[in-house]
Amino acid sequence: MKWYEWYIYVIKNKYATFEGRARRKEYWYFVLMNIIILFGLSFIDGLTGTFNTDASMGLLSGIYTLAILIPSFAVAIRRLHDSNLSGWWILLVFIPIFGAITFIILCVRDSTPEENKYGPNQKAISI
Repeated sequence: MKWYEWYIYVIKNKYATFEGRARRKEYWYFVLMNIIILFGLSFIDGLTGTFNTDASMGLLSGIYTLAILIPSFAVAIRRLHDSNLSGWWILLVFIPIFGAITFIILCVRDSTPEENKYGPNQKAISI
């Protein structure tokens, strides 16, 4: 798959799927695509005057963020499952600085090579 197809795959096929595993490639390409889209929407918000400096978000980027919230949590939880961790580890992101850094480290880790309690290794399965 091309890098942008991972984003479409998550949105189309696994929008609210919290079970199973997600490869690093699936998670990080999804994150990259979200950053690109949010940057573009923020730029448009700035041009149209709908950007709110107090909230640090514009109308379009706010709507997009709400729309992408569930699939973002779902793919992050599946990424944690790939490292044989519970999805509850996602709560780390609510701890300032330390939690976000720890969460990034957990998402960068390689997957467990064998099948774990969350399913088979996704690297061995062709999508």
